[in-house]
This record gives sequence, structure tokens and C-alpha cells, in this order.
Amino acid sequence: MAVFAMTDCYIGFGTSTATDRSTLVKSVTLTVDAATLDTTDFGDAGWTTNISGLKSGSLAMTFNQDVASGAIDSIMWPLLGTTCVFEVRATNSAVGASNPKYTGSFVVNGWTPLDGSVGDLAAVSVTSPLSGAVTRATS
Repeated sequence: MAVFAMTDCYIGFGTSTATDRSTLVKSVTLTVDAATLDTTDFGDAGWTTNISGLKSGSLAMTFNQDVASGAIDSIMWPLLGTTCVFEVRATNSAVGASNPKYTGSFVVNGWTPLDGSVGDLAAVSVTSPLSGAVTRATS
């Protein structure tokens, strides 16, 4: 896959399997970081030295809000306080070398049922911490 516009991402999440929720999600950001641990000592000639520490990250999603039965609010509300599995891909196409999947778990530690001003599109954003490892696979 070359440079592309994000028009058909796959976003799946749920409590035991990653159920496809792509039609509910307006934007998605998967961030993975590694802590930096300072190992500088007097022998480093005035330069800092570092090693990598623990890895962590977050999964951020924005939804067009819908409070109807079976819509995003009724999906997210019961997930509050639970750990969910997720799968994200650049496109809804099959997983492959040009469309890897990223999988892992996240903690639903917050939900904002209503957020907006007069005349705004009813949308809600959530950023959740990851729990455990994230894997990248091409098959």
C-alpha cells in the first residue's frame, strides 16, 4: 500500500472478540510508546544517555453519538469499567503485508454520553489506556 487517504478503516472491539464497529467510528488513533529511562552518569561527557523502559499506549476513538437502542451509547455504557479487545487496520480489506492488523486490549475507563453545543454534531470522543501488549500481524 502506498500513501493513502483514510476512508475505510477497520475498527473492531468488544469484551471477548473484536466485533466490527467501523460504521460507528469517525476517527481512530492507536498510540504506542516506550518509556525513556535516563542512564546518564559522569562518564558521559555532558551528554545524556537513555534506555527504553516499559511500553504503554492508548486507543482514541471519536463516534457520531447515537443513543438509540443498539447504537454506540448502548454499546459503550455497559463496557464502562471493563477491559475490551480491539483490532484496527488501515483498510477494511483482508489482513496482509500491505494491510497489517494491530490487536490488543484497552480499558474503558470513561464515557461521555453527551458533549456539544447548540447546533453542533452530536459526537463523543474517548481515549482509553492500553492493557498489555499490542501485536502487529500480516496474516
